[in-house]
Amino acid sequence: MPTYTPPLRDMHFVLHELLQVSDELRQLPKHADIDADTINAVLEEGGKFASEVLFPLNLSGDQQGCTLDKSTHAVTAPAGFKDAYAQYVAGGWPALSVDPAYGGQGLPLVLNQCFYEMLNSANQAWTMYPGLSHGALECLHAHGTEEQKRLYLPKLTSGEWTGTMCLTEPHCGTDLGLLRTKAEPRADGGFSITGQKIFISAGEHDLAANIVHLVLARLPDAPQGSKGISLFVVPKFLPQADGSVGARNGIFCGAIEHKMGIHGNATCQMNLDGAIGWLVGEPNRGLAAMFVMMNAARLGVGNQSLGLTEVAYQNAVAYAKERIQMRSLSGPKQPEKPADSILVHPDVRKMLLTARAYAEGGRALAIYVALLLDKELNSDDEDERRECADLVALLTPICKAFITDNGWIATSHCLQVFGGHGYIREWGMEQYVRDARINMIYEGTNTIQSLDLLGRKVLADNGKKFKKFGKLVAEFIEEEGVNEAMQEFVNPLADLGDKVQKLTTELGMKAFQNADEVGGAAVDYLRVCGHLVYGYFFARMAKIALQKQGSGDPFYTAKLHTARFYFTKLLPETAGLIRTARSGVSPLMAMDEALF
Repeated sequence: MPTYTPPLRDMHFVLHELLQVSDELRQLPKHADIDADTINAVLEEGGKFASEVLFPLNLSGDQQGCTLDKSTHAVTAPAGFKDAYAQYVAGGWPALSVDPAYGGQGLPLVLNQCFYEMLNSANQAWTMYPGLSHGALECLHAHGTEEQKRLYLPKLTSGEWTGTMCLTEPHCGTDLGLLRTKAEPRADGGFSITGQKIFISAGEHDLAANIVHLVLARLPDAPQGSKGISLFVVPKFLPQADGSVGARNGIFCGAIEHKMGIHGNATCQMNLDGAIGWLVGEPNRGLAAMFVMMNAARLGVGNQSLGLTEVAYQNAVAYAKERIQMRSLSGPKQPEKPADSILVHPDVRKMLLTARAYAEGGRALAIYVALLLDKELNSDDEDERRECADLVALLTPICKAFITDNGWIATSHCLQVFGGHGYIREWGMEQYVRDARINMIYEGTNTIQSLDLLGRKVLADNGKKFKKFGKLVAEFIEEEGVNEAMQEFVNPLADLGDKVQKLTTELGMKAFQNADEVGGAAVDYLRVCGHLVYGYFFARMAKIALQKQGSGDPFYTAKLHTARFYFTKLLPETAGLIRTARSGVSPLMAMDEALF
């Protein structure tokens, strides 16, 4: 059976030693009283909930899955999920980082980020039930009417109700401009909405008293394409003025998708048959309003793979230490045993260190972006808010795509460490691989993220946002350039920074001649940028580890070893990626369609 221990020591390192979050938050009036002790106490309790309540339900939830009663359209989650959700609500966890004006605790997003990493390690499928509620809440907070906020936000904050986003349809995929769901005006000011939505995570379940669906649909006079999409709030049960639930609305689950992974979460086909909804924001501006929720979801999906990477690594390490098989090539290392543990074999260590490095690099990035969001939302300095917003926009597609790509690599490696046992359900590893694979697809495929990064976030503003991150890298390199002990980290980071800058310029010139060049290079480009970001954080973490390795704490020795592994074994991947990005689009597009 798999096990899970919340990685509190590494979280503390990133929060307090790498990013100095207490000092950063102290500059924000809203969070000025948040100190390290408060952060650590919340995370300790959150870790207990994740490991003691959620984790024991992960394997059984995957095996049992969800059930749909077609006569009533009711979905029942796996055994134990509803009770775990009740404990989650009773503990006040849904309100952790929500506006106190609606019943929230007002704690920083960076704290919620760490909490959700642990939830995802413990049970990604369960975590998806409350996972989208924060995005729905923020979307209504930003674009809803005062009446909508009064009705929905307190319930979403408390966790009494959950939220979803109903975007795509069977014929759409990512191209939401093709959606056909209709919204007809009603005499009472609402709208009658009819259509079908698919792939709706937690679209129907028995955990909460109501489900608040945010639905994209077209008004009768809407223009074609994405410019004709409006956003509507469509509750499962119509809310009464006093906040209680009333009549059942005309939005039902028609089927549950039978998926490769995340079996414990109900991924639903949702049918709307004259469902009553209310416009959120301006007519035909629904996609822009929904992006509040979509961007939050993209960061959340990156966090899902971060959680899976961590728990897969923990279990693979434990197995490698106990499993004996063959002898070390350089001679027996455990002669008292009939064979050595597989941890003596270099390639087993490579697989484990790859997962460890991707977990630690992803954690540093995810927490950093959450801190940027706290500053963007709460700083008194308009320039700082704008600076943070630009960095968040730049790093969001990297969080989503790079962390999830790495999660797929890491969980696959960790399964490989188990050998044949990795394929056996009781060990839990094959579930992590299956669960990790969806994260590269939903909330915008990783190719979409790559196109967003190169096309919209880098080339569209002539590299303005990219240069802001580049400035951080350059400043660090300048500070540490004369530090002899840091050369093994600074030199490859500086070299990659220079190469990325040249590659960006080259791709921009090519794209000016042929826009398809962006599509030909984008996936490789994002991965190169991801390594630049991880390299920056690993260099900073290595600096701290070098300074503190004399303390006797083995944590710093391990951190330094992981950083060295990253720079020598993982960062060099960028050389091949840069070559393929430069090879252009011709090898991809030259072959006639008939030859495929």
